[in-house]
Amino acid sequence: MPRQNNKSDSREKLSRAERRAARKADKVRLEGVKVAKPGLGAWLRARFFAGMVLAAPIAITVWLTFQFITFVDKQIKPLVPPEWNPETYTEVAIPGFGVLVAVIFLILLGTIATNLIGRSFLKAGERVINSVPYVRSVYNALKQIFETFATTNNQSFREVVMVEYPKRGTWCIGFLAGTAKGEIHTRLASDGSEFMGVFVPTTPNPTSGFLMYIHADEIIRLDMSVEDGAKLIVSGGLVVPDAQGPANEADDDMADENAERPGEDELANPALPLTETGTVSETGTRTGTGTKT
Repeated sequence: MPRQNNKSDSREKLSRAERRAARKADKVRLEGVKVAKPGLGAWLRARFFAGMVLAAPIAITVWLTFQFITFVDKQIKPLVPPEWNPETYTEVAIPGFGVLVAVIFLILLGTIATNLIGRSFLKAGERVINSVPYVRSVYNALKQIFETFATTNNQSFREVVMVEYPKRGTWCIGFLAGTAKGEIHTRLASDGSEFMGVFVPTTPNPTSGFLMYIHADEIIRLDMSVEDGAKLIVSGGLVVPDAQGPANEADDDMADENAERPGEDELANPALPLTETGTVSETGTRTGTGTKT
């Protein structure tokens, strides 16, 4: 058995040495290759794209914000009485005034709806809407969607997962929607197993997708945030978040050097040479499969 262990360790050391030698040879070969300097056109093109990458997100964000404010102002300002509109007195357009009015109106509406009298009026209005065919279906669906996203203690869409879909060996990104409940839980988890609801959005439009209930053991939970998962889906895989644990050739080189570097025990006991697989404690006793000479 000691001979077999010595052979396996020698093979591992030989393979590490071969890998290091191959990397050094590649480095020398690459250093010997002369790299042509880019011309003026290539330099200008690279700087242009660098500036575009920096300016495009800012410009698009500002443009979308301006378009949203303009749209809301056009819808809300005509509803404001002229005596309440400051533009009547200043004769200068105030951007964002409609948005401010809309925010104040929603706050007042939410305050009224949370009171006892407001809830009674709200229930009466819902009874009227539920009595109208087709309209009640649309209203109830929209109400459930907004209530789902407005609930602060909801645990839905808090994790990014990977599921094997649409076939074996093919994985896609999804968002964990929660544990199966109600009739779905009764039908699927009759043997006591746990099924999870996963929403798999489409790329690049994440508002549509598929809702699937998958066994909990077949789901791979990721460490990335929901925001990073949404960026990955919207960008079509171009924006990929960094991995949690770095694993590169530099770490491999460092691990190889640490593996071959003598330990503190060997330095403290230079008079006790070891074989390839042996180890010696501070007291000079033999441990492992090696032999003390």
